[in-house]
Amino acid sequence: MRIKVGIIGTEAFIGQVLRVIKSFPTFEPVARAAANEREAVQAAEEVGPEVEALVLSGALPGRAVKLSAAPSVPTFHVPLNGAGLYKALFAAFRAGRLDGGISVDSLTKAMVMRTLTDLGLEETKVFVYDGPAYASPEQLVAYHRQLAESGQCRAAFTGAEQAAKRLQELAIPCERIAPSDQDIIVILERALLSTESRRGKESQIVVGMINVDDFGKLAMKRTSEHEVQKLKLDIHRMVLNYVELLDGYLTALGGDEYLFLTTRGIFERETGGYKTIPLAKDAYTSYGLSLSVGIGFGTSANDAGTNARSALRKAKEAGGNACFIIREDATLIGPLEMADPVQAILSPTDAELIKRAEEAGMTSAYLSKLLQHMAKTGKYEYKVHELAELLGITVRSAHRLLLQWIDGRLVDIAGYEKMPKGRPRQVYRFTFLMGKSL
Repeated sequence: MRIKVGIIGTEAFIGQVLRVIKSFPTFEPVARAAANEREAVQAAEEVGPEVEALVLSGALPGRAVKLSAAPSVPTFHVPLNGAGLYKALFAAFRAGRLDGGISVDSLTKAMVMRTLTDLGLEETKVFVYDGPAYASPEQLVAYHRQLAESGQCRAAFTGAEQAAKRLQELAIPCERIAPSDQDIIVILERALLSTESRRGKESQIVVGMINVDDFGKLAMKRTSEHEVQKLKLDIHRMVLNYVELLDGYLTALGGDEYLFLTTRGIFERETGGYKTIPLAKDAYTSYGLSLSVGIGFGTSANDAGTNARSALRKAKEAGGNACFIIREDATLIGPLEMADPVQAILSPTDAELIKRAEEAGMTSAYLSKLLQHMAKTGKYEYKVHELAELLGITVRSAHRLLLQWIDGRLVDIAGYEKMPKGRPRQVYRFTFLMGKSL
């Protein structure tokens, strides 16, 4: 089961969180827009019973929800710090508004001065709001307005979206201090650790399988059997060190394959919430080799082992240098970041969706390659010759498969590409890669 988390805040805040939360495949966001504290309390009362944690846009709505809604689940708000001020200061600097004094709210004077010093702007004249900790937008607007009208400040910096809108209406130059993506990631990690589902699965057994890609070719490059045995020992030591970080148990299944056991809580922390496998980078930088990794979760050790073997198979089918996770409910996560940077990982792919894809003639090997390519490039539209090259088949076979997948509602025709000569080429969109239901 995925863990539901309530996201409450302005439209801009929700959009930012929904973008960041894609790197947390365990979470299923339940978003509710709230323009003020009253709406935030109402939204918390509505979604509270169906989620395991609440994440709010700031201290003011967070305080209002805790006092008025009395939620029965852990509640967090995204705090502002100096990181959010950097972007706002840069925008004001480009507009030439830092030479006449600035006013700042939502941050302490120490945070503001530290940020200005880092940017070499410590000589900037600055006024920092030191009123009530939970000041209303009206109080913040009054503070900035008084300084602007007295000529002491040329730009206002506020962490309250409502205050920013009102200042703009008053024609007072203003920059909003927004939370950074990293601020949101920190709060989402805290929310994840606080949930009942997460605590219940902390000690669940995880089975992992590691396979060295093309080990035979690597061995052939060694000049002697002695060198081959040294390579095996080096790889074994590297894998052993990684499993030690997981507080796990390792056993070698052969010259190029290993199996390890650990717990879900430790594995989740070491992978940053199922985002990256640092072992793969170590293997690439130290020995120039890539790894295929399969991770299995299960309600029993047998189920976890079976899922790990299936996940490893998908990693190999994707061309190696990949890691997939198959959870106890048969959902698929991956690929995780390996030796080469992956821009994003896909949300869990539903087991029913995978089944329907295979029923429509999309083999597990094709699916793995598409998932791997999508994670690296963000690409979900292909021309037929591009698809043929990716899957390693002929253009004619690609045409045949596309017709089959269109009938199975896996693929749509997105449009046409005009050609200098001949008929336009069709562009095919893989809708299930976009997270759409089939």
